[in-house]
Amino acid sequence: MTKYKCGWCVGDKLYEAYHDNEWGVPVYDDHQLFEFLILETFQAGLSWITILRKRENFRLAFDFFDYKKIANYDEDKKDELLQNAGIIRNKLKVNATISNAQAFIKIQEEFGSFSKYLWAFVDNKPIKNKLKNSKDAPENTVISRTLSKDLKKRGFKFVGSTVMYAFMQATGMVNDHEVNCFRYQEV
Repeated sequence: MTKYKCGWCVGDKLYEAYHDNEWGVPVYDDHQLFEFLILETFQAGLSWITILRKRENFRLAFDFFDYKKIANYDEDKKDELLQNAGIIRNKLKVNATISNAQAFIKIQEEFGSFSKYLWAFVDNKPIKNKLKNSKDAPENTVISRTLSKDLKKRGFKFVGSTVMYAFMQATGMVNDHEVNCFRYQEV
C-alpha cells in the first residue's frame, strides 16, 4: 500500500526520498544546521530540486560544510568554487557562504551553539501546523521575519524571511507536512 505524501514531492524520486527521510525532521546538530543554511541560501531564486541534485557537489566543493574551514577560504578557493560547474556559481552567494560561516562561529561563541540560538526562536519546540495542502503553507511568518532580521543584523547574507521559512521547514522548526501525509505524525 502506497503511503500518502505531501503533494510537492510526488513524482520525483530524489524529492520523495528527501521528503521521506529529512524534510521536517528536527535538526539540533550545528554541522547539519550549517549545511541546510548554506543550501537554502544557494536556493534563493532557484528551485529546491536544483539544489538537491547538486547537493553532493556542494558537499565536496565546500569541504563537507566544515564552517571552520569555510570561514578561512581565500581568494584562490573562491576562484576554484566559481569555476566548479557542479555547484551554483554565483559570486555573491559564494562570498556570502564565507561570511555566513564567520557569523555562524560568532553565534556559537555567544550562545554556546548555533542550535541553542536558533531553536530559541520557536521556544525550543517545533511548531506543528495543520496544512491540508502544502500549497497553503505561508511564504514567511512573523518568526521567520524576526529570525531573518536578527541574522542580517549579525552579518548573514541571503537569509531573507522566505529563505528562513524554508530553512525552518527543512530543519523541523516547523512541521508543514500535510496532515494526511504519513510523515506528519512521525516528525
